Amino acid sequence: MTTTDQHIPVNAHQTTERMAAQSGRPDLTVVIPVKDEAGNIGDLLDEIARELAALRFEVVCVDDGSTDGTADALRAARQTYGWLRVLRHRQSCGQSTATLTGVRAAQADWIVTIDGDGQNPPGEIAKLIAARDRTDGAVAMVAGQREKRQDSWFRRLSSRVANGVRQWLLKDGIADTGCSLKLFRRDVFLSLPYFDHMHRFLPALVRRHGGRIVTTPVAHRARRHGQSKYGIRNRLWPGLVDLVGMLWLQRRTRLPSIDDTA
Repeated sequence: MTTTDQHIPVNAHQTTERMAAQSGRPDLTVVIPVKDEAGNIGDLLDEIARELAALRFEVVCVDDGSTDGTADALRAARQTYGWLRVLRHRQSCGQSTATLTGVRAAQADWIVTIDGDGQNPPGEIAKLIAARDRTDGAVAMVAGQREKRQDSWFRRLSSRVANGVRQWLLKDGIADTGCSLKLFRRDVFLSLPYFDHMHRFLPALVRRHGGRIVTTPVAHRARRHGQSKYGIRNRLWPGLVDLVGMLWLQRRTRLPSIDDTA
């Protein structure tokens, strides 16, 4: 496990968990942005039910304007699982906006994000929680890093190039920022600047905010149904533009060191 040291109050997660227990709120919210995943989302929710059975959790699925049977699959799952909440964008707004919608609706102080295509095994969420707990709460984010990616050679190559360029320019210390399996504090996320495609730069944004990040390896598996929503047109070119924007944000950020003299 690698760390990026910044300033976060010690034992923050223990305090928020006690408050959540007293208020009846869940300890964890799983946010799933989903678009046209009718063949995957039901199985994913069934797996979450098994893997997180020992936790007090909720799931917020944000249907980002799906045009297949995703909405029907979510309605059926809602009849089975009382911990499932479903929100829908009337038009597709993208993964970052869907994630923001889910985090805003979340009741827990800690959020886990996971892809709706089933490639992130829900059982790996336990690794993120364990990595957080090893820090005694002095962390803003745990970022999963995919091992043995089960994607096409082209996607693996393009991601390796993109991650290399991003690390070189932003120096965020994260080898695989594209892994959707992340655990983070809700208040930290909501304090970040929002822009389309921000989900690709979450570790760099958290560092810019002054948060500490730890990473942990997680498993990855092949997509069972459907096709990826990302390609050269909607990934490479917007990513280059956003990278320039991130460099601008970093250069315009100042983190003060404050002394309380009162």
